[in-house]
Amino acid sequence: MYEFAPTPGQPKSALYADLLEAAQAITQDEPDAVANMANCAALLGQFLPDLNWAGFYRMVGGELVLGPFVGKPACIRIALGQGVCGTAAATGETQLVLDVHAFPGHIACDAASRSELVVPVKRDGTVIAVIDLDSPLHARFDADDAAGIEALAAALAQRI
Repeated sequence: MYEFAPTPGQPKSALYADLLEAAQAITQDEPDAVANMANCAALLGQFLPDLNWAGFYRMVGGELVLGPFVGKPACIRIALGQGVCGTAAATGETQLVLDVHAFPGHIACDAASRSELVVPVKRDGTVIAVIDLDSPLHARFDADDAAGIEALAAALAQRI
């Protein structure tokens, strides 16, 4: 059994360092991508406050397909360039959206979501998945969150 927990009140840099350490420990010797995504989605839900959805969409056949997550049931397939996840996958760039209602073409899988952070996971320069975080709070995510999830994405690129 794994025992990982964030330290209450710690700065974001320390929180993300602990999250990354936990993700690396839990995925280190596991070759199964789905198992690794599932455990990392659980860690995201455990470590990060004020989320209503955290998980992965995988690149399959030229579109994003729902992967392991924590939260309410979600959209199963997302076309490249559609919504925040599809935009991140198509551009290969992190999408930090303070207000999803102001994002052109936002896909509302959960009407409670107000802000979103989507980070591409790249292997050899190719997007293989995205990490998607949704929050019911407006402007929940900032540059520190983006940097922390980008570090996680880089660490997981060879493990998912």
